[in-house]
Amino acid sequence: MGFSELPFPSAVHSRYAHSLGAMELAGRAFDLCFRRDPFVAPGRRALYRQLVRMAALCHDLGHAPFSHCTEFAMPPLRSLGIDAYTPDKVAARLDQTASHEDYTIAILTRSSLSDTLRASFAFDGRHVAALVSREVAPPDDLFVDGGQDYRRILSQLISSELDVDRLDYLVRDSYFSGARYGEIDVNWILSNLEWHVDTRGDVSLALDRRAIYAFDDFMIARYHMFVMVYFHHKSVVYEEMLKRHFTSRACDYRFPSDLDQYLEMDDVHLYGWLRASSDGWARRIVERRPYRRALEVHGSAEEVVVVTDILARLDAAGIDRIAAGSTGKLSRYNVIGQKREGAPPIYVIDRAPGRRERATALEDATRVFERYQDERHIARIYVADDRVEEAQRIIGAA
Repeated sequence: MGFSELPFPSAVHSRYAHSLGAMELAGRAFDLCFRRDPFVAPGRRALYRQLVRMAALCHDLGHAPFSHCTEFAMPPLRSLGIDAYTPDKVAARLDQTASHEDYTIAILTRSSLSDTLRASFAFDGRHVAALVSREVAPPDDLFVDGGQDYRRILSQLISSELDVDRLDYLVRDSYFSGARYGEIDVNWILSNLEWHVDTRGDVSLALDRRAIYAFDDFMIARYHMFVMVYFHHKSVVYEEMLKRHFTSRACDYRFPSDLDQYLEMDDVHLYGWLRASSDGWARRIVERRPYRRALEVHGSAEEVVVVTDILARLDAAGIDRIAAGSTGKLSRYNVIGQKREGAPPIYVIDRAPGRRERATALEDATRVFERYQDERHIARIYVADDRVEEAQRIIGAA
């Protein structure tokens, strides 16, 4: 949760605990999803269950210190030397900044972890990576059983609109932060998971229609957690000050491409660096002296554009300021009309009495995507303590 422990002092739980929780939910989700056992090859059910649990346990291995808020300082993807990706799927971003997921794939496929997995299970790190990222090319036909491909559904349990990652972290973050937005009915959602085979033989994740209202609540809860908790103004200003430190001449802290070195860099490591630095931004972070919020505007992109003129006025007055924008949206996938793009389909299964069973695409079974399609923007301006009143006078006159 990055700096969320500052506005929410009990939010000090670890990503390790979350990964264990996601692994537990992955096992439960698998068991409930495949109550109607479709597997043909001997031992295939146990193998897939191990794989999906391992993927849930390892899905966040690549996270940098302070979670997402330091990803901007990662090296280009090309430098990680990942050969597990399908080339045409990553060609356009090879020279762009890598993400924590790229580091996860690198650790799974290029570190000693892959050999450890291979020695202990009937799969290796590349099989696990294929469930963490759709950009990874499966090394063989391990995911095919009885003429049906299970890679899609196993991957959807790890990363989709209905994955165990979200089901764990929403409840966990809600509990430890004390915010109630993330309270969702995990058990009801899990108990209504299904599988559905399309005409090409791909097996997709599905949900019994009885749980569609719980799904809607789940999506809205995540949306509100971002707007009210993850984008809290105090967390955001510390992230912005850390970014200023990283981009200052006084900072030569960099995330290495070498995986052994990268794995040594955690929150404690970065805090040690900040404490030893004389840079003003590092001192503000360590000494808990953040810039103060002078303005906060919520609304559509058009409604928050007013901040642009205010920033110009503050600059003209010689007031150093930090401008930060956050965007809350229901889905990470593009939604056009009621159709999602960029994600394999999830289905809703209808078994209403008196009607023939049918499968409907998730976006056609609920209006939640349509109702929450608009993005929610938050624009904030922060200034130093001794300039707050002056800044607010300028803002009030704008």
